[in-house]
Amino acid sequence: MRWLSISAAVASISVVGIAIGLGMPLLSIILETRGHSASMIGLNTAVAGIASIAAAPLATPLAVRFGVVWTMLAMILLGAFAFVGFYFAPAFWMWFPLRVLLHLALTVLFILSEFWISSSAPPRRRGLVLGIYATVLSLGFAAGPWLFAQMGSTGFLPFGTVFALVVIAAVPVLAAWRESPEIVAEGGSAGFIRYTWLIPTATAAVLVFGAVETGGFALFPVYGSRVGYSEGDAALLLTMIGLGNVLLQIPLGMVSDRIKDRRHLLLACAGVGLIGMLALPYIDVNWHLMAGLLFVWGGVVAALYTVGLAHLGSRLAGHELANANAAFVFCYGFGMMLGPQVIGIGMDLFGVDGFAWSLALFFAAYIVLLLNRLARPNC
Repeated sequence: MRWLSISAAVASISVVGIAIGLGMPLLSIILETRGHSASMIGLNTAVAGIASIAAAPLATPLAVRFGVVWTMLAMILLGAFAFVGFYFAPAFWMWFPLRVLLHLALTVLFILSEFWISSSAPPRRRGLVLGIYATVLSLGFAAGPWLFAQMGSTGFLPFGTVFALVVIAAVPVLAAWRESPEIVAEGGSAGFIRYTWLIPTATAAVLVFGAVETGGFALFPVYGSRVGYSEGDAALLLTMIGLGNVLLQIPLGMVSDRIKDRRHLLLACAGVGLIGMLALPYIDVNWHLMAGLLFVWGGVVAALYTVGLAHLGSRLAGHELANANAAFVFCYGFGMMLGPQVIGIGMDLFGVDGFAWSLALFFAAYIVLLLNRLARPNC
C-alpha cells in the first residue's frame, strides 16, 4: 500500500465531494428563488455534463505535458475560483461558462485521482481501496448539504467556505508530488473512445450514477420544497444520502473483492435504486421514513460507481488504465448532462412525482442492459 499516494488522491476527491454536495443544492436554490423553472435549472446543471465530456479527453494530455500533481493543483485552483464566481455573477447566462470551468476542473481531478489511486492499490485489495476513496467522496457529499443547512443560501459565506476547503485540500496533493505516477499517452482519441464500449456494464453503471447523483442533488431541493419541506429539512435529507454512502462503500467494496463476477453486485445495486424510487412517492409525507429510505438507497446506489470502477480495473491493466479512467469519467459526464434534463422535464410534465419516476427510468434501463449481458456468457 502506498498510503501517501492514496491520501493525495483521496484529498483531491474530497474537493469534488464538497463542491458537489454543497454547490448543487446551493446553486439550485438560488436559481429557484430567482424564479427559474425546474427545466431551466436542469439545463444549467446539465452544462456540467457537457463540460465533463469535453474535459475527459484532455486530462491525459495535460498530465503528460505538465505532470499529474501540477495538473491537479491547477484544477483545484480553477475550480475554487470558478465556484466563487457564481456569487459575483448576477445574470443567468453568466452561470453557464462558470459551470463549464467548474466541472472541467472537477472532471480532470476525477480522472487523475482515480488513475493515481488505481496505480497505488494492490489488485487484490482494489475494492477496499476504492471503497475508502468513495467513502471520503461520500463524506464530502454528506458534509456539503449539512454545511448548506447551517449556512443557508444567502450571502458570501457558503461560497467562501467552499473556496477555503478546496484550497486546503491542495496541501496533501503537493506533499505527495514525488510519488505521483507517470501517464504515458497511447492510442490517441480513438483509443480513448473505444473504452467507452469495451466494458459497457462498467461505463453504463457510472453513466446512471452520474445522472442520478447530479440530477438528484440538483433538483432534490426543488422537489423537497414542492413536497412541503423547509430548505433545511430538504438539505438534511441529502445529508442522509451522503451518510449512507459513507457507511456502505467500504463494506460493498470488500464484498466486490470476494465476488467472481461483479456484475451480479451491480445488478443488486440497480435493483435497490429502482425499488427505492418507486416507493418514494408513497412515503414523501413522512420525513423520517424518507430519511431511512434515502440512507439505504443512497449508500447502495453509490456503489454503482465504486463497484463499476473496480470492475473496470479488474479487466484492464498497465497503460490502458488512464484511458479507461478517462472513458469512465466521460460516461459520468454524459450522465451529468442527461440526468438533470430528464428529471427537470419529468417534474415539469408530471409534477412532483416526476422526480422519482425519472430516476426510476435510469435504473430500469441499466437493469435491462445488465440482464442482457449476463445472459451472454462470453460478454
